[in-house]
Amino acid sequence: MSATRAEIAVVAVAELFRGDGEIVASPMGLIPSIGAKLARLTFEPDLLLSDGEAYLVNTDGVVEGWQPFRKMLDTIVPHGRRHVVMGANQVDKFGNQNISAIGDHARPTKQLLGVRGAPGNTANHRTSYWVPRHSKRVFVDAVDIVSGVGYDNAAKAGLKFHDVHRVVTNLGVFDFATPDHSMRALSLHPGVTPEEVAEATSFDLDCTAGDASREPTEEELRLIREVLDPKGLRDKEVPS
Repeated sequence: MSATRAEIAVVAVAELFRGDGEIVASPMGLIPSIGAKLARLTFEPDLLLSDGEAYLVNTDGVVEGWQPFRKMLDTIVPHGRRHVVMGANQVDKFGNQNISAIGDHARPTKQLLGVRGAPGNTANHRTSYWVPRHSKRVFVDAVDIVSGVGYDNAAKAGLKFHDVHRVVTNLGVFDFATPDHSMRALSLHPGVTPEEVAEATSFDLDCTAGDASREPTEEELRLIREVLDPKGLRDKEVPS
């Protein structure tokens, strides 16, 4: 295999957008951004890329359009026309995500970003998560604070547009397509074993149906290495 683990992860993130068509992609972070750009350059040419703030951009970062924040809230966010890829400091088996604080809410041991847009993201449109280091500190039995809403809490709240799609990590790709919407392995990256995933996860995680994650094509490798990330920053985020 000529692809690095980081390049496998980039392709896995790109695959998150397969079939999305002309929607706003909001990838947060380096590998999510490379993955979204790769999807647009290959199998999803109608994907609208966001700079994360006010502009729609092409794969070179050139501004293609302006998206006023209020217009986003009025016309895009509430109607499922967006796919956001967020980070996660904690994720539990039902897809609840924490980016707010670690520890008791009244006296947290570590203050993080705050809930930010996570509740609105998970209540209104498709949301996926990117975790560069799969570990028990991230994949916990129960998140300390619910920022992004998981399937159990979405059912309690009766959320109409809730759609936590995938979780991509340095070890594999995970979804919630089980009867109780608990997390399972959709694919493990080449060289990763179910035992390795189990050792890095605090809850029971079904890896029995997981295939090997797709490797990049020669053209995808060229785009990643020569066009999208010629400085190789991806390998610093996910070392091989």
